[in-house]
Amino acid sequence: MKIAIQEDMLPGGTMTEKFETAKALGLDGVEVWGRDLATKIYAIAEASQQTGVPVSSVNHGRQGRLLDPHPAERARALAELRASITGAVDLKADCVVLVPMFYGPLLPDLGPWLSPFELESELFYTHLRTLSDFCEALDNLLCIEPINRYETSFLNRVEQAAAIAQRLDHPRVKVTADVYHMALEEADLPAALRDHAQWIGHVHLADNNRRLPGQGLLNFAPIAEALAASGYDGWLVLECGAPSANQPHAAAYRRDLPASLAYLKEAGLR
Repeated sequence: MKIAIQEDMLPGGTMTEKFETAKALGLDGVEVWGRDLATKIYAIAEASQQTGVPVSSVNHGRQGRLLDPHPAERARALAELRASITGAVDLKADCVVLVPMFYGPLLPDLGPWLSPFELESELFYTHLRTLSDFCEALDNLLCIEPINRYETSFLNRVEQAAAIAQRLDHPRVKVTADVYHMALEEADLPAALRDHAQWIGHVHLADNNRRLPGQGLLNFAPIAEALAASGYDGWLVLECGAPSANQPHAAAYRRDLPASLAYLKEAGLR
């Protein structure tokens, strides 16, 4: 398994400096953010080429609302997501990470016919039918990320995201398992990784307090065992703190990363 880190956790005034730091730390890749990716893509590509550190993935982040009731907003969100996917292809990144919706439901409660969750599920599935073909044409992977109940009312557990991926049954749509969110939502985190292994295409790492692994209470050894038993050989990406907004704390991450990477190696994730 290869370990990457999100770009905003790395110190440096330029992309090249960030990628140089990643290389100096012995990291295998960098996950970049999808927002305004077109304006950064040449700098990212140059940094990757100069350092030999690949772009592991593109995290689409908080952009347009795919599950908005208004068609114009959905169209804008789809255009932004396609831009992240094409950017990932240009950067030779393995996948795009997508959280389908943040915070509360946007669609109405039409019970007893359909609940907001059921409406969101159907709308998201419909989007994915088109997006999966787009990913197939571009030879890229889209990984759905479930997140905790305090950040979304839609898709909190790996099994929920896996159910949508299974229903779609397309090789270009998988699941991102984020162990920080899983620690909040899963009754048995390692079991969830094992039970849905065939759908997991990407993994995010952070401790239970969203700090670096080894700085909280989460035991990463059973996580390593579950991933190894499942045959997972994809990226493990460090996503800590305030994702996409970590730049003010990047120097502290740089200081603490060697100990965290040593901890991950001892746990069996390196």
